Amino acid sequence: MLEIVQRFAQEGYQIDPQALELISSYSGPKNELIVRVLRGLDGSVAVIDPSHVSNHISVLPERSTLSEKSKGPNKLERPEHQERVAKEKPQVDLNCDVTGRSTCVGEYEDFVRYFRDRYSKIREILSRRLTARPIESLGKSTAGREVSIIGMVMDVRTTNKGHRVLELEDPTGMIIAVIGKDSEIFDQSYQVVPDEVLGVTGVSDGGGRIFIRSFLWPDMPSQSRPLGEGHGYALLTSDIHVGSRYFMEEAWERFISWVNGDAEDPSGLASQVEYLVVAGDLVDGIGVYPGQDADLTIPDIYEQYKKAAEYINSIRKDISIIISPGNHDMVRQAEPQPALPEEVTRDFNANCTFVGSPAWVTLGGIQVLVYHGRSIDDLVLRIPGLSYGEPEKAMLEMLRRRHLCPIYGNRVSIAPEHEDHYVIQKPPSILHCGHVHTVGIAKYKGVVAINSGTWQSQTDFQKKMNIQPTPAVVPLVDLASMKVRKLVFA
Repeated sequence: MLEIVQRFAQEGYQIDPQALELISSYSGPKNELIVRVLRGLDGSVAVIDPSHVSNHISVLPERSTLSEKSKGPNKLERPEHQERVAKEKPQVDLNCDVTGRSTCVGEYEDFVRYFRDRYSKIREILSRRLTARPIESLGKSTAGREVSIIGMVMDVRTTNKGHRVLELEDPTGMIIAVIGKDSEIFDQSYQVVPDEVLGVTGVSDGGGRIFIRSFLWPDMPSQSRPLGEGHGYALLTSDIHVGSRYFMEEAWERFISWVNGDAEDPSGLASQVEYLVVAGDLVDGIGVYPGQDADLTIPDIYEQYKKAAEYINSIRKDISIIISPGNHDMVRQAEPQPALPEEVTRDFNANCTFVGSPAWVTLGGIQVLVYHGRSIDDLVLRIPGLSYGEPEKAMLEMLRRRHLCPIYGNRVSIAPEHEDHYVIQKPPSILHCGHVHTVGIAKYKGVVAINSGTWQSQTDFQKKMNIQPTPAVVPLVDLASMKVRKLVFA
């Protein structure tokens, strides 16, 4: 019981004794139950009561006993020497999935609700580390005093004299925040992006300005150990682009051969793979960019998905496959994106689960946040030091800001839903993105950030943009140790 209490305490919650008893007496996978309870909480909860637990017990599978499991096939045996048994689909947490829950009409009130939701969620995170006051309180009485505020960045600019100026807003008003060109934190001001929520501490002049001495981003909790403890192996990939003349079919077939145990595998890793996650751009799509028809071998979008289904269905059936959409897929271009429609998913085998982007999925007890990654385009353009060659650095900026797409209204079109699906309210164990066709892996405060590359060779457009993809490379994650290997099939 102590371990359960400590687990919730690490996340900032207390637990009622009756709720603790419910979890302790649960005969199924306790870790999955705890994760689901945590994901189902909103910002108003401080103490977890029995209702927070009982709501989730009925939807989780009971774990088989050790004696029952011992009767099944040995997971370490080679695939050709065992009978494959299809597992249950992975648990899918829809708290971050817009599928079937879109509220956007595009009216003024939609935008107001969207930004208020973003502000309130991130303010709650920052408030645990910073005691801030509302902007309206910064009147004459605060002149010359050090104050802290939490605000949304409305604008960032450089003055004629070289100083940096931020316009910060909260529900009570707006204030001008100044960073002098000789300040020790001047360079940090170039890390600030529009529309993000952050905390600042500085000296108020009592007249609507504050001279900043320090920044505080919401960030991940400070810890170096992995945030989860799971089992099995997961393959992470994206940007397959079926239908493109650049699709690397031979490399894909080598990958399938390895996964299915038909290729040499001295390490025996293939037989231990339980999950495959595709983070968007399953097909190349139609009309995504000017002149795309010249780059297609399959000019019909439905035929592209039928071919993609053939490729995916050739993977052995005991692997649970999770597929989310990207900007080339047949869903709305405005993010967040819903799951692929039933008219194309019905061609795929039953071991495939279709989710939106972004979405949370549970793999072997590990929480994975899946997002196609289009916001990397905006972050690379805005933040010095970021590049397409190292997409994992942009993903770390998402984690630091606790937001997958902090900049609103640039390259990424975002639908103003009534809630902001991009806020990272709880740290994931893995953040999985794609989009930029480059493999990147990094670990940050217990979170593993993985950009999974592509199955498309360098296109003419990428040559013009000097983008060097890393195709046919698949990250393989050991969910028990969180160690990542790169498997090369090029």
